[in-house]
Amino acid sequence: MSEADCTSPGVLITEAEVEALVRGICFKTGPPRAVGVELEWIVHEPRPPWQPWLPLPPERLDAAYVALRALPLRSALTVEPGGQLELSSLPAATLTECVSAMRADLTAVRTVLRDHGLVLSGRGTDPWRPPRRVLRQPRYDALEASLDRAGPAGRSMMCSSASVQVCLDAGHEEPGPLGHSRRWTLAHLLGAVLVAAFANSPMLSGRSTGWRSTRQLLWERIDVGRSGAPPLDGDPRTAWTRHVLDAPVMCVRTDSGPWHVPDGLSFREWVRTGAPRPPTRSDLDYHLTTLFPPVRPRGHLELRMIDAQSGDEGWLVPLAVTTALFDDPQAAESAYRAVKPLAERAGPLPAPHNPLWRDAARYALTDPELREAATVCFATALEALPRIGAGPDVRQAVADFTHRYVVRGRCPADDVLDHLDAGAPGQENANTPAQGRTVRS
Repeated sequence: MSEADCTSPGVLITEAEVEALVRGICFKTGPPRAVGVELEWIVHEPRPPWQPWLPLPPERLDAAYVALRALPLRSALTVEPGGQLELSSLPAATLTECVSAMRADLTAVRTVLRDHGLVLSGRGTDPWRPPRRVLRQPRYDALEASLDRAGPAGRSMMCSSASVQVCLDAGHEEPGPLGHSRRWTLAHLLGAVLVAAFANSPMLSGRSTGWRSTRQLLWERIDVGRSGAPPLDGDPRTAWTRHVLDAPVMCVRTDSGPWHVPDGLSFREWVRTGAPRPPTRSDLDYHLTTLFPPVRPRGHLELRMIDAQSGDEGWLVPLAVTTALFDDPQAAESAYRAVKPLAERAGPLPAPHNPLWRDAARYALTDPELREAATVCFATALEALPRIGAGPDVRQAVADFTHRYVVRGRCPADDVLDHLDAGAPGQENANTPAQGRTVRS
């Protein structure tokens, strides 16, 4: 349904129907067979190292994106509110197939952008330019108005952030290393390790923030009902269904004029009261797209916590590591044992709003416990990659990342911080004492 006909007559739903629908569509169980990846990129002009990126005129971006949409890509191409480019792969039968398809699409995209004098950068946050929205659509008008109630972090998230999102099947109905309940828990505990290992956003709007993953800091500062995970105790379907019903409604769509942005209205209350108008099945479907937890169940599991990675193929490593740790039974069991002790540290608060995720975003692998878990998980992934058919190039990329960062207690953000500490050109004042590098001892 388009945004233009959003209030066309639809089937009204009851609270019981919402519960049944959410339980049925969000966890579709079975043997893990497919893998996908969604890559967000920051688009800018080529610049010398450490020379700030300049804002791009919207019409220049529009011209480039018109050309991109004419490409015969296998991935879906979309544009984020701040002009970030996203490529979403189709579900692939193997990791190798997923990597091959995305490589081909990225080559085509980069060629077109080069003709327009533009390049892609994999950074968790735009290090130079202040957030500026280039898309003017009712959805993003409503999202901005909703997020503004919690402060400025929402606009930076919308317009200045980018990620690698790994999509994996929910898993078996039955218990075990590949069971959906175990994979749900693993995703939230391993998620903190992935935040730490792949932290790649220590700067925002020309300043060092004191956090290695500023992108996660932005999510942590957004309303917990919008960005938080449900409790991990009990059945995942029950927990997620309750979360969907109790989450705030971002907007009530209308056929004309601005969409209504209610303050504090949960979907449960909307169903029960029927005000400002009774919700339909279409409204439920839309509501699900406005929830942004670090792990989002969409029939499959969408892991959303990884910063975009630098380099043309930096995205390979989080995709390969995560797939290996989830889809190889032996690796899944080893990873679960490695991250299970982190549950106590997370406490009762949902990710990313709990102490574990906050420490992962700020300290990354300088945190001894996170470094230990990451070391085990990356070694486990390296052992499992041949078993899931990963090619030698993918295995080498993971090995190189492991030796460059994980075993040394570093993450990609530390490379940026090294440059700042050395006084990179134009950055003499980027690090104030309050914003400098932080190490967890």
